Amino acid sequence: MVTNLGSIVLELNPAKAPITVDNFLNYVESGFYVNKIFHRVIRDFMIQGGGFTADLTQANTSAPIKLEAGNGLSNVRGSIAMARTPALDSATSQFFINVVDNIALDTNSGGYAVFGKVVSGIETVDKIKVVPTSTRSGLNDVPLSSVLISGMTQTK
Repeated sequence: MVTNLGSIVLELNPAKAPITVDNFLNYVESGFYVNKIFHRVIRDFMIQGGGFTADLTQANTSAPIKLEAGNGLSNVRGSIAMARTPALDSATSQFFINVVDNIALDTNSGGYAVFGKVVSGIETVDKIKVVPTSTRSGLNDVPLSSVLISGMTQTK
């Protein structure tokens, strides 16, 4: 993942989260994440992206997937998980990277499915988590200056 604040390398776990990894990689391979932003940044919680453009237009997504929480992976610092609505099986393209240990998210309200971890670029995550934010277009914690995803590719 390449952002305007640096790169992040993720290691995905298809053995523990096969549906989620497949969903995420479908978005990656289609180029969906290019020119999307991190639209929700909370310094002591997580950074969330993959659903909006810089002008806060929400992108059209594929169908929601089945929740794979409780798979043995935990919402710890550096883990990547799927964002969702209050409905359990509602995750589509949006993901978040935990910037602190958030193990309560493993079970809260049905849990949030972790499907990988940052293996390089945690310093980029740390740059993103401290950008100034405000409320825009009815969304809270939106960076004042866009944190743009310019590319995302899969390597084997």
